[in-house]
This record gives sequence, C-alpha cells and structure tokens, in this order.
Amino acid sequence: MYRKEKNILQILLVHPGGPFWAKKDAGAWSIPKGEFDEGEDALSAARREFEEELGKKVAATTFHELPPVQSKSNKTVFAFAAEENIDTTSITSNLIWIGWPPCSGKHIQVPEVDKAEWLTIDIAREKITPYQLPLIEYLLKAIE
Repeated sequence: MYRKEKNILQILLVHPGGPFWAKKDAGAWSIPKGEFDEGEDALSAARREFEEELGKKVAATTFHELPPVQSKSNKTVFAFAAEENIDTTSITSNLIWIGWPPCSGKHIQVPEVDKAEWLTIDIAREKITPYQLPLIEYLLKAIE
C-alpha cells in the first residue's frame, strides 16, 4: 500500500506482534503478507491477509504486481502495490499462538501485527526486513 501525503511518497509497513518483536525496530517491519489458502490466487491472498492483519478491507481496484522475493526460509513472497490511504491508528489484527518463552512448551496468544505505519521511502528502507528491501525499488519503478 502506498500514498502521497503532501506530495511525499509513503508506504505502509506493519510491525509483528508478540514479545520477541517488542523491542525490535530496524529490519523488523514488513509488508502485510501471509500464506495462500488452497485454490487461492496471489492477489486474493494478499487482499485477505491485509484484512486479517489490519482489520481493514482493501478498496483499491488497481494493483501493480511486483516481482517476487525470497525469504530467509526460502519462501517466495508475491507482492502487489495499490494506492490507498487507510487510517493506521485503528488497526485490529488477527491473533496467533506462539511458543513463549522459547523452548518452554508454553504458548501465548498475540496479535500477528501490533502496529502499522505510513513511512517515507528512506525510513521504510531502514525498517523493512532485509529480504523485502527490493520490493521498495520495484514499487518505485512500477509507479514512476
């Protein structure tokens, strides 16, 4: 998701929830993303995951398909860009179960995303998880 605020390009990134991520910032943020449901196409999955992670439906109808990137765990991430301005102060993320503390056998429920923010390109480059950094460049090329 991107927008122009006072003629400055901003992109929407989300911060993962839970105690592991609580004090992490640079390199911890991400685009809203997730896994495909069986039979689901990439754009439908992206729209669904956006709604699950932020509690907001995507109203945009025009999307730029960006080249995929590989995560550290070798998963392929398919991404789409759309211009839309959403309020990030009132997100409601789905909840997920995580093992916490690590290796304890105990589990806690946390929001998948604890915050979303509109960031300038320079700040987004600092905060985005490294493997997703090319997505910013792909976005810039797609909308120029």
